[in-house]
Amino acid sequence: MPKSYFQFKQFIINQDKCAMKVCTDACILGAYTDTTGTEKILDIGTGTGLLSLMLAQRSTAAIDAVEIDDDAYAQAKANIAESKFADSISLHHKSIQEFSRLHSVENQYDLIISNPPFYQNSLQSPDLQTNKALHATTLTFDELIDAVLNLLSPNGRFIVLLPPFEAQQLAAVAQKKALYLYEKLLIQHNPQKPVFRNILSFSKKPVPEYSEDTLVIHEKNSNAYADKFRQLLSDYYTIF
Repeated sequence: MPKSYFQFKQFIINQDKCAMKVCTDACILGAYTDTTGTEKILDIGTGTGLLSLMLAQRSTAAIDAVEIDDDAYAQAKANIAESKFADSISLHHKSIQEFSRLHSVENQYDLIISNPPFYQNSLQSPDLQTNKALHATTLTFDELIDAVLNLLSPNGRFIVLLPPFEAQQLAAVAQKKALYLYEKLLIQHNPQKPVFRNILSFSKKPVPEYSEDTLVIHEKNSNAYADKFRQLLSDYYTIF
């Protein structure tokens, strides 16, 4: 059973009320995302508030975090309020579709980040809260990309975490709508295991081809953390 909280070096994530718990791949997304030069950040589907807090730790940007689920919103609100980064993060209790309609004129974000619901057409859990968190019943990839295009500045970046198959689907949708993949990070538990997550980076500027890199969490034939992973999470994990 997952712990009711997760202790990071500079903040705590309580997760007892939220369907989606702190997971390693989401932590990789938060640590991997470059915040250099960003003044405005949008976190789509913030859940516990994890990504917003991770980015606030190493950025002076104003962060808007959007969450539709009632329990997740309440959890994120408490986590953010109890952190030293509360003044940097504004939490919005609504769908990204509604947020996009209401805020497109005044909000142009340098960086948009998301760990979205990703199962488009698969068997659902009997738990409604888990369904909303994992299954794209309230947010399709088309709707996600439309919102990003509406809210992203001309030179902005959109960074998203997905399983490989869904990442391919999203990239195809984005390409059709003129949002271009420029970087992909492949994540493996260890070198013997298949890639289980992709982090995709998009911009509005066309590129001839995207760059690709791989991150393994554990060393080959070992439970020891890989050096690259340790370095990436060293500002956040208390064990490093």
